[in-house]
Amino acid sequence: MFLKDKVAVVTGASASVGRELAREFARQGARVVCAARREEKLEETVMLIEEEGGQALAVQADVTDRDHVTNLFGATIEAYGQADILFNNAGILDAVGATWETDIDAWWRVLEVDLLGTYLCCRAFLPHMIERDTGVVINMDGGGGTTGSFPGASAYGSAKAAVVRFTQSLAGELEMIGSKVMAVCLNPGFVRSELSEAGVDTEYKARWLPKVKRFLETGHGVPPERCAQTTIKLLKALAPELNGRTFKNGTDYQAVKDNLQKIKDEDLFTLKYITL
Repeated sequence: MFLKDKVAVVTGASASVGRELAREFARQGARVVCAARREEKLEETVMLIEEEGGQALAVQADVTDRDHVTNLFGATIEAYGQADILFNNAGILDAVGATWETDIDAWWRVLEVDLLGTYLCCRAFLPHMIERDTGVVINMDGGGGTTGSFPGASAYGSAKAAVVRFTQSLAGELEMIGSKVMAVCLNPGFVRSELSEAGVDTEYKARWLPKVKRFLETGHGVPPERCAQTTIKLLKALAPELNGRTFKNGTDYQAVKDNLQKIKDEDLFTLKYITL
């Protein structure tokens, strides 16, 4: 199995993409640490993994709480002795509406979960990965990072754009110290999930996110399990030339592997200026 003897940590593992990521990592042979705020839902994820013969651990954690994240790292090491993959998937799509009308605290809370939570988890796990000189961090670009502006969800779009730039910066820092640890982003495309459904669960929010509402009504979207399968393809294609890049669902990873030097030389798959 591809990830035999590896340990994968997945935040936001209680449902949707996070749950399917955890399940797919387990199918690939990894021992999986499932983290999220909802303990009952986490236990369901672990049960599904164990029913398929996998090994998993549930750790209740709010990624915006430093003590929770510290405990998540400690529980991972205590249970499995190592962490090889960290997938920062936890996120919220709140504060939907016109920027001048949104609740200030709700707007900032999105930044705390989607950006600060990603940073705190990286801050907790990276020293361990750096010491072992191995590991991969995958950060979630759920929209607004590499796909452009996100009118009606300025907090979410801003947070994800920051996550993309943070990942590029993190990758550069790892390269500066000669570490083999890598950091990349994944944009799964539009996924029908609790997050996307919550984004249009009132008439006001639906008016500001008409594209999301239309996608949900017409059944469009990427199944969560496909996002998980894409993640495995990304991990199999990873090479030093891809450090700091952002990839999307549907990427031709064979083409990526065939063009590693071009990607590095032309700085492709990155958030950057396009100039005349």
